Amino acid sequence: MLNYDWETWKLFFQEHWLILVVALVVLLIIIRLVKTVVKWALVAVIVIVVIIYSGYTLNDLNLDSITSIGTQVADSVKKEAVNAMAGEIKSASYTDNGDGTYTVKTDTLELTGAGGDNEVAVYYRGTSLGKWKIDEYIKALIEQAKQNG
Repeated sequence: MLNYDWETWKLFFQEHWLILVVALVVLLIIIRLVKTVVKWALVAVIVIVVIIYSGYTLNDLNLDSITSIGTQVADSVKKEAVNAMAGEIKSASYTDNGDGTYTVKTDTLELTGAGGDNEVAVYYRGTSLGKWKIDEYIKALIEQAKQNG
């Protein structure tokens, strides 16, 4: 999770509330009076100045945490897809596409691959999860789908 030091922010707001109010008033005036792209450039400059004035840097915001959250979400979806494979293995259907490729479908999963490849394209609830290496779970799903017909 993100590491915000809320006490530091609270202290900053208490010490510099007047400057923040003035910046907010200036922003509102600019937004009401200026009708061009320059308006948004001025707004961006004021926001950046306030952030710089606060003393926080991009390192303080810990952008690595944001990346790790994205990785955690992707891992969670991948785990959910593997669990769906295990739960839907009995209802899997195998289709030979006639061009050397095949498709395995369950209620929520779709795998497409080519004979002899060690990767399949995985779709979970219609959303692509990319190409996955064929592991023991995927291999078992494909074999069971072939037996199911």
